[in-house]
Amino acid sequence: MSLTTIGLDAKKSTEVAEDLNKLLANFQVYYQNLRSVHWNIKGHNFFALHNKFEDMYTEAQGQIDDIAERILTLGETPLHTFQDYLDLSNVKVAKNVTKDTETVKVILDSLKELLIVERDILDKSDELDDEGTNAMMSDFISGQEKTAWMLNSWLNREI
Repeated sequence: MSLTTIGLDAKKSTEVAEDLNKLLANFQVYYQNLRSVHWNIKGHNFFALHNKFEDMYTEAQGQIDDIAERILTLGETPLHTFQDYLDLSNVKVAKNVTKDTETVKVILDSLKELLIVERDILDKSDELDDEGTNAMMSDFISGQEKTAWMLNSWLNREI
């Protein structure tokens, strides 16, 4: 068995990095959706949602960097073109969404897709004993689940 410079199985590490690239692609579309709804929100909830979306896209920007750096740590290359992101992402691009409830639903749908990919990576990184990736996924998941709960509560619906 060949090991990476951080002592992980090289083949399995490459597989986790590929999944992290998929997460990176999804995060980039999620990030752009957040920017879009931040810029284009209209209505009575403008101030609250405009500020909330700014907080969320700022956090997502840091998470994107964390994902890319983790891919590099695993010895692979992070995706870095918009076309790669669009080709690989399950998060749908939000276009011309301005109504408060619709913007929140777009973000909830995006979070759902992120969580699916992250839970898959969590399982694989656990099997690999890749604590760095595992800890990152755990942190992402717990934060996004709380955000989903809050956004669903704002919509006044059950999860």
